[in-house]
Amino acid sequence: MRKFDTKVQHLKYKVLREVARHAWKGDLIDHIVDIPKEIIPGKTSTMRCCIHKERAILSERVKLAMGGNKNNPNVIEVIDIACDDCPTSGYDVTEFCRGCLAHRCEDVCPRDAIEFDEHQKAHINKSKCINCGKCAQACPYSAIINRKRPCENACKVKAISPAEDGSASIDNNKCISCGACVYQCPFGAISDKSFMLNVIDMIKKSDNNKKYKIYAVVAPSISGQFSYAGATLGQVVNGIKRLGFYSVIEAALGADMVAYKEAGELAEKGFLTSSCCPAFVSYIQKQFPSLSDNISHNLSPMAAISRYIKEKEPDCKIVFIGPCTAKKAEVQKESVKKYVDCAITFEELAAMFDSRDIDLTVLDEDVLDNASYFGRIFARCGGLADAVAEALKEQGKSFDLKPCSCDGIEQCRIALLKASKGVLNENFIEGMACIGGCIGGAGCLTHGEKNKNEVNKYGMEAKEKTITEAISVLK
Repeated sequence: MRKFDTKVQHLKYKVLREVARHAWKGDLIDHIVDIPKEIIPGKTSTMRCCIHKERAILSERVKLAMGGNKNNPNVIEVIDIACDDCPTSGYDVTEFCRGCLAHRCEDVCPRDAIEFDEHQKAHINKSKCINCGKCAQACPYSAIINRKRPCENACKVKAISPAEDGSASIDNNKCISCGACVYQCPFGAISDKSFMLNVIDMIKKSDNNKKYKIYAVVAPSISGQFSYAGATLGQVVNGIKRLGFYSVIEAALGADMVAYKEAGELAEKGFLTSSCCPAFVSYIQKQFPSLSDNISHNLSPMAAISRYIKEKEPDCKIVFIGPCTAKKAEVQKESVKKYVDCAITFEELAAMFDSRDIDLTVLDEDVLDNASYFGRIFARCGGLADAVAEALKEQGKSFDLKPCSCDGIEQCRIALLKASKGVLNENFIEGMACIGGCIGGAGCLTHGEKNKNEVNKYGMEAKEKTITEAISVLK
């Protein structure tokens, strides 16, 4: 059994694995009804009120594993039938209320929503409450708390709110596809669409790379994703080729390309925000449109290296493999989709390995030797700023770099707010929507400090190579 952070992730993986297994066989449509039974055989349910509801929900998970709702442009979707167990969000009075005489909560409430029982214990009239939070701030006992659904709490761009039926609803005009809600939902009621079937179809039609070659562009955060199973990165690379890919290329080489160009652009313009994290870029465009012109005009590392490969081999296919749900949205953009054919996550890669019964631990080791140390550390917060500083140095530019490395979308918001008001002291914003950077992406198999250590170790293996040397092979 693979190790995952939660049982929800494990369930999602099992659905992906079974869908992939039938896709390889070519009998997916015939077996789509049977897949839930293959995942949860038996007559009892361990997660829901009854086996029938559990199988109904699993059928919806299967649909997401097959690409989801084609009419919904967002790559993040809500499984309505699975989203019915969270309490209504809002402020509530807890048992810590002492029934005091001061009634400060009542005094500050602008809508007279605070009421008292015969014991002078406070209660909130939900029909009047506007969730302003003033009562919670005023209570000397901290007896009033703000209950938020895990998805709402995880979404820092306020794109999630309750629908009329009580299920979560995603505002596509605000959503940046970061996947924070996907990872935090305890019931797995929110998930990212999978385009894994597109990849399998691509591989099958390539006729063992005879009709066209298929390249896998892997994110540097892959370095620590399969170590728990005893597999080395070299074995993972070999496993990707066993799936049917012609070659595996480091997205970190694209990061070297971006760092080099971004350094020059920054020196020329004087102020810049990074273009590497698609969720961060989307956040600027949706919430701080006045700063859109300050976004680096460079493509992301994924798109930059893919463009180079496509220019050399126009008929090839390119699949990005990484931790990021927002990459699935990025590859749909007009400026990117001509270079990258599909994007999948590490979760989907794990499912594809097991759908083909590939045991990574018995494979010979292959080699990844494209990028520099600085390209590889893009995967963790602060890595991009370090790379830009190095690129400025290697180009001999005397620009005084003052980076602001934002770890998570809340820090991004603060930096962008200051920049929009002209009070930001720094001149380069490195925005990472996920906590920790790409190592904290929703599509990671595991999360935590270990991933950061693995990325740093992976980077150190290329410490002797400069950014200039890394990209010199591309000329």
